[in-house]
Amino acid sequence: MRNNLYKIAITQAFKVGPITTRNLVSYCGGVEAVFEASEKELLKIPGVGEKTVASLKDETIFAKAEKELELAQKHGIQVFFYTDEGYPKRLRHYPDAPVLLFYKGTADLNHDRIVAMVGTRQPSPQGVAICEELVNELKPYDPIILSGLAYGIDITAHRKSVEIGVPTIGAMGHGFHSVYPPSHKKTAYQMLENGGMITEFLYHTKPEREHFPMRNRIIAGMCDALIVVETAEKGGSMITAQLANGYSKDVFAVPGRLKDKSSKGCNLLIKSHRAALIESAKDIGYVMGWNPLDKQQKAIQQKLFSELSILEKDVVDFLQKEEEPSIDHITRSVNSTSGEMAAVLLELEFKGIVKSLPGKKYMLV
Repeated sequence: MRNNLYKIAITQAFKVGPITTRNLVSYCGGVEAVFEASEKELLKIPGVGEKTVASLKDETIFAKAEKELELAQKHGIQVFFYTDEGYPKRLRHYPDAPVLLFYKGTADLNHDRIVAMVGTRQPSPQGVAICEELVNELKPYDPIILSGLAYGIDITAHRKSVEIGVPTIGAMGHGFHSVYPPSHKKTAYQMLENGGMITEFLYHTKPEREHFPMRNRIIAGMCDALIVVETAEKGGSMITAQLANGYSKDVFAVPGRLKDKSSKGCNLLIKSHRAALIESAKDIGYVMGWNPLDKQQKAIQQKLFSELSILEKDVVDFLQKEEEPSIDHITRSVNSTSGEMAAVLLELEFKGIVKSLPGKKYMLV
């Protein structure tokens, strides 16, 4: 509880963004230690100036953080700092990722497979049908469907997921005080029962225009695969695809007719090799190396995964994306040490999850 107060407070200090926050926490050895450090110590940290230090020493940021924490507790909102176990591990290592997230729902933010779906706010009837069809075809792969609660393709993906029982999470460009657009409120509340809503914004933050591009990096960073259904050459969906490319995520696009404005963006992504052409969910399964899961497999997988440590989960997640990586490659990718990684891989071998290969390489069983 007290720790969450510090985590919220640090984000309210003057010019303390994601990079500066990470520097502060890293140099001081923890978020509480930042507030315990002297002004002289803080000024030695890169990116920290006198105004930032004065802000960190100002007690009023704790009053604001306390109100925010009370609202979170009252409304059942979870608070995740980037160092917390529940924080989305896929997002954690990106320097521009939010250091603080507010989440309400039942879905695991570190679920084994997360697919983001984005597209135009004014889809064609064909685009809507394709979006619904893809969600339906993805269900046997046991994914979480992630999108942005916006008009068009976003809400189509969410509603179809709710309809057929696929967990779905909405990333918001505002606080939990409201749902934007208001017409999507009913769907958003339904999503809380099998999925959830996530945001980096404080409870009373309004849906300002500049917040939505910021929201897009959560969508791009949290997913394993991003699907663009219909989009023009410019707009939020193209920004999200660009972010996903930068995060080395697998991007897929549904091709469209040459003269169709709402398909120009998808066609451009495919033509410029920034997205793979997709005709059905089987294309995603093939590229991602995913097989449909039956109910028994799903139960076993969930039990095994729930018993793993944070580092073990990170290793398993990495092995799902990489083909027979070396121990050194795995160690660097999950920010571990050689000794720690050797022990983790041995433990995963004992659990029957990982198999060692010649040349100190590893693969999932």
